[in-house]
Amino acid sequence: MDTTNLILAIFLVYWAAVAYLNKKGVLEKYNISAYGPILMIRTVRGLALLDKLAKPRRYWRVFANTGIVLMFIGMFAMLFIVILSDIALISSLTENAMPQPGKFNEARNVFLIPGVNEFIPLTWGIIALVITLVVHEFAHAILARVEDIRVKSMGILFALVPIGGFAEPDEEQLFGEGKDEFGSPAINEKKATRNQRARILAAGVMSNFAVALIAFVLFFGPVLGAVAPMSDTMVVDVKEDSVADIAGIEKGMVITGIDDREVRYANDVVAYLNKTETGSTVTLKAAKDREIREYELKVTDRQDTGDFGIYINDIVDGSPAERSNLEKGMFLLSINNVTTQTPEEFVNFMNTTTAGQEVEIKVKKPEGEIKKYTLTLGQHPDGTSEKGFLGVYYGTDGVKNLPIGITIGEYPAHEYLDMLKSLPSMLTGVAGWVILLGLPIIGFAGEGFPGFSGTFAQFYEPVGWGEPLGVGIFWIANSLLWIGWLNFYVGLFNCLPAVPLDGGHVFRDYLQSFLKRFTGDEIKSTTLAGTIAGTFTIFIILSFVLMIFGPYMVHGF
Repeated sequence: MDTTNLILAIFLVYWAAVAYLNKKGVLEKYNISAYGPILMIRTVRGLALLDKLAKPRRYWRVFANTGIVLMFIGMFAMLFIVILSDIALISSLTENAMPQPGKFNEARNVFLIPGVNEFIPLTWGIIALVITLVVHEFAHAILARVEDIRVKSMGILFALVPIGGFAEPDEEQLFGEGKDEFGSPAINEKKATRNQRARILAAGVMSNFAVALIAFVLFFGPVLGAVAPMSDTMVVDVKEDSVADIAGIEKGMVITGIDDREVRYANDVVAYLNKTETGSTVTLKAAKDREIREYELKVTDRQDTGDFGIYINDIVDGSPAERSNLEKGMFLLSINNVTTQTPEEFVNFMNTTTAGQEVEIKVKKPEGEIKKYTLTLGQHPDGTSEKGFLGVYYGTDGVKNLPIGITIGEYPAHEYLDMLKSLPSMLTGVAGWVILLGLPIIGFAGEGFPGFSGTFAQFYEPVGWGEPLGVGIFWIANSLLWIGWLNFYVGLFNCLPAVPLDGGHVFRDYLQSFLKRFTGDEIKSTTLAGTIAGTFTIFIILSFVLMIFGPYMVHGF
C-alpha cells in the first residue's frame, strides 16, 4: 500500500470514529462540534487572560492599524499573482504549451497541511502550523476585547491533524446583526464600527507577518551564523571488498581531510592521490552524522580511475527526468551528443534549450550499462525562465573514482549556505521574494529546501554559540524556517479579497464605505459591495481550480 492510500485509509477510519462519537453524543458532552470529519474543539479557558493582555489598548490599535495597511498591500500583491497565473495558464493553453501535471499543481499540495502537502515535513510542519494558528486566532481574540467585543470561546479545528484555529467573537456584535427576542434589530447590543471590525480582522494577518519576521530574522541571522559547511565532498559509492569497504567507509560520508590536508573539493583529493605512489598508505578523514573518524587506506591500482560524467545525486519529483525514468546514481554523459563531463558543459547546453524541446539523454547506469532516453524538457519551476528544465540534481564537478576503492562527488555546500545567507539582501527585488516564497518547494534550482535534514544536513556542523547544542541547532533552524514560511504564507493567503477570509470581509467593508459616498444609499452600497466581493470570491476560487486541474484537463488525469 502506497503512502497516499495509507493516509486515506487512516483518515476514513478516523472519520468513522468521529461519526460514531458524534451520534452517541460524546463529542457534545465535551463541547466539541463535528462538521463531517472536521472537529471544532472549543474551550472558555483563557478568556480572562484576554482582558489582561488587551489592556495596552493603544498599542494593540497601532498594531492592528498597521495590519490593515499590510493587508491591503498583501491583497493587491496576491490578486496580482493570481491574475498573472491565470494569464500564463490561459496563454499556455492557447499556445498548446500547458505544463504537464506534476506535484506543483496537485490538489493536496495547495493545502498547507503537514502529512498531506508533500513539501511540508510532518514534524516541523505541525510545530509551525500550531504556532501559526494560535497567534492568528489569539490576535483576533485580543483585538476583540480591545474593542469591547465579547469572545464566546477559543479552540482548534482538527481533522486527524490540526488544520486551523479559531476564536469566536460574538458575530452579532462584530457584524452588527444582533436581534432582540422579537427578531428585530437589537437597540442596546454592542456593534463594532467598520474600523473596529477591520482592526479585529487584520490583527490575525499582522500577527502572522510579525511572527514570520521574527522567525526569519533569527533563521537568516544568528542561526545560520552558527552553521558551517564541513566539506563539499561526499562518498557516493564504495567498491565492494575494497580497502575502503574493509576499513568501514560508507556511502554518504563527508570527506573532510586526507593526511594533513583539509579537503573541500573533490579535486583536492584527486590531486593529492595523483602525487601518491601506488602501495603507499593515506589517512582519510570522513564524517558520518558530523562525527569525524580517520581511516588508514592503501592506494591500489589506478586503472579504474577517471571521470565518467555528471553524477545524478537526485531527481526532482514530477520533472521530465522522473517521468522518463532517469534515476539517482546514474552518470549523465551527453545531451543531443553534446558531452556533459562537467557541470559547466551541462549548464551551457541547457541555456540553449527551451521548454517543450525534445532531447536525447545518454546516461551510464551504476552497473555500467549505457542507455539513451528521449524526453521533452519542461518549464523551469521558477516560472521566470524560458529555458528548458530537465530536473536532475548533480554535484559541481562530476564524480571521481579513486584508487582507494571509493567514488566521490561534490555538493555545493559552501555555495548553498552562502546563497541562504544572502537571501535577505535580495528582498529589495522581486526575485528575492519569489525565492523566499518558493524556498521549501523550489529552492534555488528546482530541488526545494525542506531544511537541514537528511543527506543535506550531513554537510554541515554547528559552530560558535551553536556548537554546544549539537544537532539541536538544526532542530532550531528547521523550526524557525517553517514557522516563518507558514506564517508568511497564511498571512498572505488571508489577505485575499475572498469571503470568508479576513481580507474578504475587510475588502467588502471598505468597498461599501467607498460606494456609499457615490450612491448616498446605505442599502444599495451594501448590496453592491456584497455583489462585487462575491464576484472576487468566485474568480479566486475558479483561478485555483484552473491552477490545479488545468494541466489535467489538457494532458489527462
